[in-house]
Amino acid sequence: MARHLITSALPYINGIKHLGNMVGSMLPADVYGRYMRRRGHEVLYICATDEHGTPAELAAKEAGLPVDAFCAQQHDAQKAIYDGFHLQFDHFGRSSSQQNVELTQHFARKLHENGFIEERAIRQVYSVTDERFLPDRYIVGTCPHCGYDKARGDQCENCTRVLDPTDLIDARSAISGSSDLEVRETKHLFLLQSKLQGEVEQWIDDSSEDWPTLASSIARKWLTEGLQDRAITRDLEWGVPVPADVWPELAAEGKVFYVWFDAPIEYIGATKEWADADPATRDWKSWWYEADDVRYTEFMAKDNVPFHSVMFPATELGTREPWKKVDFLKAFNWLTYYGGKFSTSQQRGIFTDTALELLPADYWRYFLIANAPESDDTSFTWELFSSSVNKDLADTLGNFVNRVLSFSRKRFGDEVPAGAAAGEAERKLGEQIAELLAEYEGHMEALQFRKAAAALRALWSAGNSYLEEKAPWLEIKTDQEAAALTLRTAMNLIHLYAIVSEPFIPAAAKAMRGAFALDGDTAAWVTADEARALASVPAGTAFTVPPVLFAKITEDDLAAYRERFGAAE
Repeated sequence: MARHLITSALPYINGIKHLGNMVGSMLPADVYGRYMRRRGHEVLYICATDEHGTPAELAAKEAGLPVDAFCAQQHDAQKAIYDGFHLQFDHFGRSSSQQNVELTQHFARKLHENGFIEERAIRQVYSVTDERFLPDRYIVGTCPHCGYDKARGDQCENCTRVLDPTDLIDARSAISGSSDLEVRETKHLFLLQSKLQGEVEQWIDDSSEDWPTLASSIARKWLTEGLQDRAITRDLEWGVPVPADVWPELAAEGKVFYVWFDAPIEYIGATKEWADADPATRDWKSWWYEADDVRYTEFMAKDNVPFHSVMFPATELGTREPWKKVDFLKAFNWLTYYGGKFSTSQQRGIFTDTALELLPADYWRYFLIANAPESDDTSFTWELFSSSVNKDLADTLGNFVNRVLSFSRKRFGDEVPAGAAAGEAERKLGEQIAELLAEYEGHMEALQFRKAAAALRALWSAGNSYLEEKAPWLEIKTDQEAAALTLRTAMNLIHLYAIVSEPFIPAAAKAMRGAFALDGDTAAWVTADEARALASVPAGTAFTVPPVLFAKITEDDLAAYRERFGAAE
């Protein structure tokens, strides 16, 4: 049994996330974590709200709340939605936690001791109207690289290029909208990434061979362009303060660490939050410090890759301490909405709270993973969504479960019928199920989610093909024992589906498994031999018919969704 540490990109605190955020990090991490737990591995899945930086301050200002109160409120709101999606975090923390403050300051001190942090006087944008220096995200303007007119001062949302605020064309304050800006001198701390370039390159060479091309290519692009020394402090009221014992002048000025310095450290901070809740049985350091027995997998969309594949590893390397670095970085392209970008800031697309109001979580979980933007961007359309739900969930799986259990109860009562001994058709089915299960497992182990979903769908289809071939509604007219065998075999398939489908559709899986009154039914997974035998639910087992697992999306539903949400321009 291996130890698997799993993290997903920290969702920003500034509002409810859209489906693109969900499929680009948290949902695939949950599916993978659930699968690895069922295969018997020790898993720790850590995530947190990212609460520092300009987005938090601006959103709090807009909400008319103190930033700490706003963040606490939004953390609870986001956590409630993730619970609604059945995300199985071991801990969902907060980057504003005291644990993260202490660890971030520790990292800064060690980097300073080793000569990788330097205090520099720089010229920074000052808003005359707002009477303050503006952090990078408080400045918006036109990207000099792609012409996007809503680029932020730290990164262009459109082309993902990292920017300096002074790079922007027609820059203006995000607070007041004023373009009355000046460049004045102030002091900040810089992480000397240029000194760590060679070490990061070596680490990438040693570590990224098995990464998806999307992740490794982004990392190598940054390295090819050369690592630049980056300012890691900002002029904000909210954030991890610069430690006064090392930088008293900056601390007195109220400087805080840049959100992209402290946010990745929060993976460790959140793990410490988890351990501090039960220190007698939990050890955070064993997952992060000299953790050679841990396999660490990260999940994120492509815009987050540079920070996690280059900047954070550089930070870890510079401490000269044995911190755990990522073993496998699973990166995703964009999920678009009718070809246009999902956007939190512009409220374009389907947001996670609205999604759960419309339909249960399993509908969204299955669709998003089955259409995950792994090799290229994927466009969400209501037509594609309804087709996937109706064909795969309602017809292929849901209808199979309902007609098998309903027909058996009608003809044989509320217990699994015995019937004849398994024959050639059941032997062939068992071999097919074992092969498809192995294929499904292989794709899950390789973190190929679309392929895994296709293999899972093939498992469901195999049951339907078997049922159509045997036709128990005809068998029962001439051979009740044969019909009983078919139904007993099909019920065993339902139980198998419940187990192996759980990472994708946990609520439906629970309903399927709960249909059978099996004593001691604690199996976490299905072995190849068990798949071939299809005998986990013996004759005589009491069962019930669960409510409809998946309702079809009708043309009227589609029309209503289109009218309400429209399409991206």
